[in-house]
Amino acid sequence: MINISRIDLNLFVVFDAIYTEGGITRASEILKLTQPAVSHALARLRTLVDDPLFVRQGHSMSPTPVAHELIGPVRRAIAEIEGSLSQLSRFDPQTSQREFKIGMHAIVELATIPALMDLIGAAAPGIQISSVVHNRSDFQTQLTSGKLAAAIDVLVPVTHNIHKQRLAGGKMVVIARKDHPVIQGRISLETYLAHEHVLSSTRMEGPAMEDVELSRLGWTRRIRLRCQNFWTACKIVSTTDLLLTMPERYARAANAPLDNQLLPFPIPMNARDIYLYWHASVESDQANRWLRQHLVTSFETQP
Repeated sequence: MINISRIDLNLFVVFDAIYTEGGITRASEILKLTQPAVSHALARLRTLVDDPLFVRQGHSMSPTPVAHELIGPVRRAIAEIEGSLSQLSRFDPQTSQREFKIGMHAIVELATIPALMDLIGAAAPGIQISSVVHNRSDFQTQLTSGKLAAAIDVLVPVTHNIHKQRLAGGKMVVIARKDHPVIQGRISLETYLAHEHVLSSTRMEGPAMEDVELSRLGWTRRIRLRCQNFWTACKIVSTTDLLLTMPERYARAANAPLDNQLLPFPIPMNARDIYLYWHASVESDQANRWLRQHLVTSFETQP
């Protein structure tokens, strides 16, 4: 049995840094320690767990199976301690110099961040907001480690340590250029199906949610172009007769400078709900709670 009272818990901070950064050099820079100090800490931890933990492969260090097994509990413990310590000090947005990193995709950023900055601009002059791209496969790890203060995404399976709040998705709309030769003010299902369409998706293949709903009702549409983001799709629509279907919340923000038409989707269909995610360790943290409240409010200000 290992006696926890005899263990230097800083060894696990070093372990997390090496695991995250893939090497001692970068870990020492992040931790602001010398490379010999980091190497010495790793050697002590290797002796403690009786495992090399990392094996050098080229210029990086590859975690062993034991390291993979250990990193989850270590990160959760570090996050819990950091969360508890942060709750000891009162959070004052007027004087705080905190940085909050929020994971979200570009189209969510477009519809959320401007409203968020309007809300907090004068009330929190020293706070920095960083909107960053996150990967659905590892954003839970980033929340656990504290790299992300929060994340906004569609509904995905999460562990019990990740909390979430539903943010309504709104309605789906059809985008057409302002001077479209056929479509003005509204669109019928017949007209919608008769035209060619742009599909925006980061996936290489597969139908959009509107195609799934159309197929369920026995209809199909012709996809002329598949692109990676809604902004590109909106630009293409503004100079062609192609149509684009997207959530109204994002459509208003993306099409504001283009003057495209926003038309009701010709069949009843809601946009996919998205969710605000955060780690359990910051559930009661004053700063994170403040951030979450303002994110929810900024999201609700959009139609």
